[in-house]
Amino acid sequence: MLNLVTVVGKNTHMLPHMLKHYENVIDKAYVVVYRHSDDDGILEEIQALGIEPYLVVTEAKYNWERVTELYNYVKSQRPNDWWIVSDDDELQVYPEPIEDIIEQCERKGYDFVTGGFIDRIGIDGTFPKVTADTNIHEAFPLAGFFRYPMSKACPNKCTLMKGYQEVTPGQHYASFNDGTNSWGSSHPRRMPVEEVFTQVHHFKWDSTCLTRMLEVAEIKKDYAFSKEYSKMYRAIARTDWKIDITKPEYLVANLKENSYIEYKDYPHWDELRKLIITI
Repeated sequence: MLNLVTVVGKNTHMLPHMLKHYENVIDKAYVVVYRHSDDDGILEEIQALGIEPYLVVTEAKYNWERVTELYNYVKSQRPNDWWIVSDDDELQVYPEPIEDIIEQCERKGYDFVTGGFIDRIGIDGTFPKVTADTNIHEAFPLAGFFRYPMSKACPNKCTLMKGYQEVTPGQHYASFNDGTNSWGSSHPRRMPVEEVFTQVHHFKWDSTCLTRMLEVAEIKKDYAFSKEYSKMYRAIARTDWKIDITKPEYLVANLKENSYIEYKDYPHWDELRKLIITI
C-alpha cells in the first residue's frame, strides 16, 4: 500500500491541487485537520471540497511539535505501508515511477527517501491568488531557490517512507529512537541521494503568504521556524513586496510551457541538488 498523509491548518486553497497531483499514484489519502477552534470554518471548507478528514484536532495555538506528532501518529497506524509525507502546498516529483523506487527500497533495505525544495512563484516574482479553479502551473511559472538564501530555512525534506519511520519537525529529516536523525549526505536506511533525490515543488508563495509569515513569526518567537519566517518577511519587504528573481543565487527558471511538472523540467536541478545535500 502507498498512502499519503498531510496536515492542513488555516488555509485550504492548495489542498485540492495537492491531492490531484498524487491521486493516480496513491491508494489512500489521510487528511488531518489541525484547527484553532471549533468554529474557525476550516473543517467545513474541507468537507465542501468532498474530503472527509481522517482526524480533526483542535488547539488554540499552533504548535509545530504537535504537527510532527500528527504526521508520525497517522503513519504509525499502518507501519508497514509506504507513505508520501507532504504538506498541502508541496508537489513531489520523482525521477522514475514511484512504485519502482519502492521496489528498490524494499530490495535494498531502505526505509525512506529524501529530496529538496524548489520554490515556485508567480511571474515577475509576484504572489498569485489560488482558488480551487486555478491552474497552478500557469499561475506559478517560475521555479527557483530563494527560501533558503533569504532565511536559512532548511531545504531538505523526507518525502517517502515506511510508516514506522518517524520524522523531525518540518518533516526535514528522519528521526530515530536513539535521539539521532538523518542529517548529512548519507544514512544506511536512506535511499542514496545519488540514486533518488525527490524534487519538492513548493507552492507556498501565494497571495496569503505574507500574512501567514507575520502570523507564524509571532508564534514562539524563540523557535527556529518563527525566526525563519521573520527573516523571509523582512527580505521581501526590502524588494518591494516581491521576490527579486534577478538574483543569480536564486536559480530562477521559467517553466511556463509545461502544464505538468516533470523531473527534467527545471534546468538548474543538478546544481541545486548538489547544494541542498550539503546543507
